[in-house]
Amino acid sequence: FTLIGATTRAGLLTSPLRDRFGIVQRLEFYDTADLTHIVRRSADILNISADEAGAREIARRSRGTPRIANRLLRRVRDYAQVRADGMVTPEVADRALGMLKVDNNGFDLMDRKLLSAVIEKFDGGPVGVESLAAAIGEERGTIEDVLEPFLIQQGFLMRTPRGRVATRAAYLHFGITPKPDAADSSGVQDLFES
Repeated sequence: FTLIGATTRAGLLTSPLRDRFGIVQRLEFYDTADLTHIVRRSADILNISADEAGAREIARRSRGTPRIANRLLRRVRDYAQVRADGMVTPEVADRALGMLKVDNNGFDLMDRKLLSAVIEKFDGGPVGVESLAAAIGEERGTIEDVLEPFLIQQGFLMRTPRGRVATRAAYLHFGITPKPDAADSSGVQDLFES
């Protein structure tokens, strides 16, 4: 017989169970080109008029995830039908995603709330996940499983043994001058800054 398993938390499986699977694969986030193709295909299936650049704008902000790209496509379509001529263009997508509070990096309100709390309430970090959860009114599990992975992957947040730390990119995203000791996304501090 064939058994297929899938998890986003492989570390919680016991080693003997993981070892019983003959083939272990890991799925990665999609790049913008692949997501643009997915958005175009979904637009065709849903009879949505979308040009290549409009599809690319949605793909760019969809966090590397087709499910999110399709959700954003449907909301942009709604906006295009009500506030535009029904065609999804980069300008229409930008306005619609702006209304949804999805910024140019694909960050939503909670992503920005988390980064803002680390920078403003905890002086850039390090801050423990429990303190951060209390500060933004979100569950620890949601922070660890939903918010942090994308922010870390994009280089805006680091998880250190002492807690979460905002990177230079996070400061710059908010238009704030980084602290002199702020690390870049690789975790390296500039020791030779003048």
